[in-house]
Amino acid sequence: MKQSKIEWTEATWNPSVGCNKISTGCKHCYAEVMARRLQAMRTPGYENGFEFTILPDRLDMPFKVKKPTKFFVNSMSDLFHEKMPFEYLDAVFETIRQTPRHHYQILTKRANILADYFKDRLVPDNVWLGVTVESVEVKHRMDILRKIPAKIRFISMEPLVSDLGELDLTDIHWIIVGGESGNQARPMDENWALNIKKQCAEQEVAFFFKQWGTWGVDGIKRNKKANGSTLLGKEWKEEPKVA
Repeated sequence: MKQSKIEWTEATWNPSVGCNKISTGCKHCYAEVMARRLQAMRTPGYENGFEFTILPDRLDMPFKVKKPTKFFVNSMSDLFHEKMPFEYLDAVFETIRQTPRHHYQILTKRANILADYFKDRLVPDNVWLGVTVESVEVKHRMDILRKIPAKIRFISMEPLVSDLGELDLTDIHWIIVGGESGNQARPMDENWALNIKKQCAEQEVAFFFKQWGTWGVDGIKRNKKANGSTLLGKEWKEEPKVA
């Protein structure tokens, strides 16, 4: 359990680690690079590098945190990975149910598995359920998500690698937008982000602009901290309303 540098959460909890690439947003996966580094450092939990691995000894970690916290679940994996046993998912969600003081932000690219799991299960009230939509080819993930009853549904459009065009944000509560980081990062066009922001305003959806990433609004490649996180000269850090 560790505090997170991810701007839209407070801490991370990884009851499993490891993944594999399934869409264009995975091309330069930050988690894969980090997992290889942690494996080289012989960090517990990363003995298999970026191979999918469940870690039952981490299931009780949220119980040890008394302060109400927003946890990003599986920053180093995908909770709905093809190799994830549903029985283990049940154990993860049992921990979530037993710690209602926390909120859990769960993000997946595997929307079909997400829907399959919840077809006969309820989403706990303290779960924010999300899917990644990084390009127009995977917009269908939004349609799958909106059909799952959850208190908060959100979309991560990071790394945003194409214009997403017209968006139906019905029953979506939060949009996160960000450019790609790393030496091989692909640039994000300002107009892509502005198009999303405009539609969020029109459809009354909270809009969170995380970062430009490696490429700045001016099309120059530099350290992502130097590029900042402003859009139209302003920080956009809206969050969904939690009842």
